[in-house]
Amino acid sequence: MSDEIDYDEADLKRRMDGAIEALRKEFGGLRTGRASASLLDPIKIDAYGSLTPINQVGTVSVPEPRMISVQIWDKTMVPAADKAIRNSGLGLNPVVEGQLLRIPIPPLNEERRAEIAKLAGNYAEHARVAVRNVRRDGMDALKKMEKAGDLSEDELKAFSDDVQKLTDDAIKRIDESLKAKQEEIMQV
Repeated sequence: MSDEIDYDEADLKRRMDGAIEALRKEFGGLRTGRASASLLDPIKIDAYGSLTPINQVGTVSVPEPRMISVQIWDKTMVPAADKAIRNSGLGLNPVVEGQLLRIPIPPLNEERRAEIAKLAGNYAEHARVAVRNVRRDGMDALKKMEKAGDLSEDELKAFSDDVQKLTDDAIKRIDESLKAKQEEIMQV
């Protein structure tokens, strides 16, 4: 085997793991009827002239299973935070108590649960596509190396099998995450 191989299996694995991690973050933003601090992660507040994540203007906590609280540090940011949460499209209505926002998480109806489960499926498909794109990049690199004479056919086959194994493992982990998230969403 040649020492000049620029095929990097660790890099492919890192990129596939990145796609799975991005999926988990997207799943964290899906409302399941249970309170989760990550539910507010996509919300940005107009603070000091720029859009700022809510967790950078206050402390987000989950004191009860169906309640999120946000303790805003600067009292001038409370109206902006309240407005941003209400306009987020998550169907949340904060109750303002001084600098504390209490956000009750209403239970989901069956139709909304089905919509969220479908959205989770879309997120998972995007992650699968990202993993397949990483696989394609790896396979293209291997084929270029074979054309350049850096790899024999046997080495190409062995490395291609390794790339496929990484891909299959990543897809399996995505499917497992999706199944777990859909079960969580559909629980009544």
